[in-house]
Amino acid sequence: MANFILAIDQGTTSSRAILFDDKMTVAGTGQQEFTQYYPASGWVEHDPEEIWSSVVATVKGALKAAGREASDVAAIGITNQRETVVIWDKATGKPIHNAIVWQDRRTAPLCQKLRKQGLEKKFTRKTGLLLDPYFSGTKIAWLLDKVKGARKRAEKGELLAGTIDSFLIWRLTGGRVHATDATNASRTLVYNIEKNVWDEELLAILKIPSALLPQVKDCADDYGVTEKSLFGAEMRILGVAGDQHAATIGQACFEPGMMKSTYGTGCFALLNTGTDLVRSKNRLLTTIAYRLNGKTTYALEGSIFIAGAAVQWLRDGIKVIGKAEQSGKLAAEADPAQQVYLVPAFVGLGAPHWDADARGAIFGLTRNSGPAEFARAALESVAYQTRDLLDAMRKDWKGASARTVLRVDGGMVASDWTMQRLADILDAPVDRPTVLETTALGAAWLAGSKAGVWPKANEFAMTWALDRRFKPDMDAATRAAKLAGWKQAVSRTLSS
Repeated sequence: MANFILAIDQGTTSSRAILFDDKMTVAGTGQQEFTQYYPASGWVEHDPEEIWSSVVATVKGALKAAGREASDVAAIGITNQRETVVIWDKATGKPIHNAIVWQDRRTAPLCQKLRKQGLEKKFTRKTGLLLDPYFSGTKIAWLLDKVKGARKRAEKGELLAGTIDSFLIWRLTGGRVHATDATNASRTLVYNIEKNVWDEELLAILKIPSALLPQVKDCADDYGVTEKSLFGAEMRILGVAGDQHAATIGQACFEPGMMKSTYGTGCFALLNTGTDLVRSKNRLLTTIAYRLNGKTTYALEGSIFIAGAAVQWLRDGIKVIGKAEQSGKLAAEADPAQQVYLVPAFVGLGAPHWDADARGAIFGLTRNSGPAEFARAALESVAYQTRDLLDAMRKDWKGASARTVLRVDGGMVASDWTMQRLADILDAPVDRPTVLETTALGAAWLAGSKAGVWPKANEFAMTWALDRRFKPDMDAATRAAKLAGWKQAVSRTLSS
């Protein structure tokens, strides 16, 4: 009996495949990094063909590592880097241009133009998002305008567009299914999250033909079957969610008021607001947390562009560490009498500032500042940014109480020092689960529950297990002084 669940986790720097058994434990994995392209300042691209080949390779690798065949797989769940977009030829499946990555800032002038036309309120009311290059819609508009012949071909119905999940579904099903899920759709800047439809008015503003776009489905739904020739047997695709939404599910944040934060390249905090579509007054995003059985659950989201990437900068940029895992130990050696702040606005600032033109800065340096102080400043910057998000959430929604517990995942949470400092700055408990593969686990649960192999939401939530709770251990005066210094540093970094 086929009772294994395969999760495809297509991320920003690598593609992974994880095979889970019916006990929800990992049976085999595959991972492959791919090339990052920076064709101009602030531009970031991926080669969709390289992403595709990496996904195929990692799926085969996970099956081989587990000693299993495709016929043993009951269903596939897909999770993906959000907001990254591809446009491809409907007949051949070939991309017309590299994928434009979520980090890319090339559409900042278009966003500014739309803002000056007074259109941001309209976009925010319908989509829950702000006019920022981060989101997919302006990327699609750029491709249609800049790739020779693209607009005419799109209007003729010869092209298709979508986020990475849609591109993978199209390829996996041999071009039979053009679909996405509600969470990925909600990040495009052209999806009405209240009505759950592509918004014709917003599409017209951005001059995007609706025929380009995929059908929007529930997160746990029928997305077709894979081509037999790919892996030796057909496999059903039954779950799809953007990476941060999948992590929310993997952390079992099914109840309103529950919150998770993922610390990868960036940091993304989602607060479940249930059926309440909370319209932020503090420049957070309103997004679809997930949609199951036709019922939409909403969330407030704070997006931080640089989290783990600050540690990569320590390693690769200024070379004060040789390995990422050394950062916590080095930070612990910092001089407590010094207070150095890093505002990591390397690609602008995300929530709650949304300043695309801000750039990184370091404040508080003395003659004695060295690698340890830089390491502490980089790790503390993540805690400060998270505190900014939590403060904004508490202002926006009464359900975000002072008793909110933050469930964490992602590469950075392995550092005890970083998690303790996070709890100290938040003045709130931080819970690290035993299973850190929460993004892949969330995608797997969507597929596994739909296939009837894994339990429903309430039983799944009971399987969540705590590895360690980090409790605040910093006195109020120290915390207040640190936060005041951070706010001053950020104010000096903002572009206006």
